[in-house]
Amino acid sequence: MTEQGAWTFTDDRGQLLAADRRPSRVLAYVQAGATLWDFGIRPEGIFGSGHDGAAPDRAKTGALPLDSVDYRGAGGDLDVETLLRGEPDLVVAVSYGHGQIYGLDPDTAKHLEERVPVVVIDVGQVRTLDRTVARFAELARSLGAAPAQAAARELDAARERLRAVAGAVPEGVRVMALSPAGAEQAHVARPRMWPELRVLAQLGVALVSPEEGPGVNWSTVGWAAAAAFRPQVVLTDVRSNAAPLGEAGSPEWQESVRRARIVPWNPEPLCSPRAHARFLHLVADALEETRGE
Repeated sequence: MTEQGAWTFTDDRGQLLAADRRPSRVLAYVQAGATLWDFGIRPEGIFGSGHDGAAPDRAKTGALPLDSVDYRGAGGDLDVETLLRGEPDLVVAVSYGHGQIYGLDPDTAKHLEERVPVVVIDVGQVRTLDRTVARFAELARSLGAAPAQAAARELDAARERLRAVAGAVPEGVRVMALSPAGAEQAHVARPRMWPELRVLAQLGVALVSPEEGPGVNWSTVGWAAAAAFRPQVVLTDVRSNAAPLGEAGSPEWQESVRRARIVPWNPEPLCSPRAHARFLHLVADALEETRGE
């Protein structure tokens, strides 16, 4: 909300953030920064989490112009002075529940909030992807972005296409989402715990669901056990902290997925209509290629 130059926004902790004028120098967690860029807001800087390194993870940065958006670093390398290097007048962070800022040491987050307003958007599993997208859209509009009507239409079209494709593929075609953990193991996603995967299920995609057991978000198994699911499409984690899929050492896995379609998947997705539409089209493309086999 902006009135007579003032700016306010209530974040997902229920905290009302206010400033005398609309913020124009935004520092954001990489996922939030790439999402805001899709909505038309250019962050002046971004930062990563403990999973990231000295350089930004290209799987997370979307279309951000990394030659002009300053990457502050990640994890233990971050302190308040580093974060404030570009003199941001707003920080946009994410949370996976309970309002805790993701990617920053709690003391660093506390001292940061003493110096600059911090908006926290909840991207956790209890949220629907649509709700998270809507919250980023509200924030972007408060920062001066125009409504993303064309992107919303693109997303509607992508959903309808995937629904039609999923309904037409042969019975038994299954999709697995996983994060490779090296030569011996894989983390197989539990679809109900991932908002983006829940959308696929709602659109009729048959997703592999591991049996109940240890692990809230993932079921960690050997590659031979992963091969036993016999997926025709594999959504593979392409973040820099995931091992390359080609390192899988099990002959059973290599044989099982020899003809499978591989789709790049970022478990920390950009929460914008355009980015989500791109992902849905990739899944639809892969499913279409399974027809007739």
